[in-house]
Amino acid sequence: MGHGGNVIAELTIDHREVDDLFERIEAQPVGDEQRRKLADEVTMELVRHSVAEEMYLYPAVRKHVEGGDGIADKELSDHAAVEQHLKDLEGLEADAPQFDHLVATLKREVSEHIRDEEERLFPLLAAACTPEALDALGDKVRMAKKMAPTRPHPSAPDTPPGNKLLGPGTGLVDRARDLLTGRGKS
Repeated sequence: MGHGGNVIAELTIDHREVDDLFERIEAQPVGDEQRRKLADEVTMELVRHSVAEEMYLYPAVRKHVEGGDGIADKELSDHAAVEQHLKDLEGLEADAPQFDHLVATLKREVSEHIRDEEERLFPLLAAACTPEALDALGDKVRMAKKMAPTRPHPSAPDTPPGNKLLGPGTGLVDRARDLLTGRGKS
């Protein structure tokens, strides 16, 4: 969740971690409680990652990349769909009939989003920004992930300034709930 390097390296490592979590879910027997725990880990990682992108990556894309508004809007739309799936998954036990379907849908949509970012958005951003700017964005993203919520909040603002104002407080509440319930602890 905080790896170092420029924004592209930071987010790419996050992508690999999420891919690994999906593989670990699929390796567990259907209905196994470990699938629920891993789904919680996926949720926590995706929410923190998405919030950090919404706070810093997409505003940078809007500012520096030609056609950045359209790219950022598409990525935010992807995030909204994923966050709703995460919310739908949140209350389900691993043996619930919809659980496996939601995990499969989530994996497919997240994989498509990752591919789009890595093949299109990241190269455009790398071409438009200096190495120093990419490093500074990496630092901001790492800081945002530390303060970000860990649970899906589909109706929360996903653009500045609303997300920067509400995100840290929501993150604090989420982390307190996680601590009390043991969520995210293997």
